[in-house]
Amino acid sequence: MTVLRTTSLPDVGVRPARVSDAQAIAAIYAHHVAHGTATFDTEAPDAAAWEEKIAHITARGWPFLVAEREGQVAGYCYATQFRERAAYARTCEDSIYIRPGLEGTGIGTRLLTALIAAARACGFEQMIAVLGGAGPVSAALHAKCGFAEAGRLRNVGFKFGRRLDTLYMQRDLTGED
Repeated sequence: MTVLRTTSLPDVGVRPARVSDAQAIAAIYAHHVAHGTATFDTEAPDAAAWEEKIAHITARGWPFLVAEREGQVAGYCYATQFRERAAYARTCEDSIYIRPGLEGTGIGTRLLTALIAAARACGFEQMIAVLGGAGPVSAALHAKCGFAEAGRLRNVGFKFGRRLDTLYMQRDLTGED
């Protein structure tokens, strides 16, 4: 995959993740674990766990992408099979996180757009977003990229002393963009 660039974000490129990105990815995710509800994790995995995850996802031929800005990882995303059962083989779930302080800069849109194309190229036909905490920013990003609300599970998470919903959004990958 080549690095993607546009005039709106000329200093941001998207490329496949490398195992050497694990430390930066771990730091981004750790921030979201400690300060946000997008993930229901309460303890962040270390860089070694991320090295394994990058290797596992890419070995399956699935996309794991990073956004790079000024030589640093600015965000990451990946797609994995939605569930392990064989009947889900054409349905993936996306995961996307942006480095603190860079939210709202267009990096999320750039990453998710690239992930949709890469997932389609892998043979996935549907993409599911599972939005922990039903966060409005993540919902807006996914809606901007063609996702529609598919359902909501109420009060299924508990983090930071409050009950949280999970919002499911879905995007068809079989048509043209």
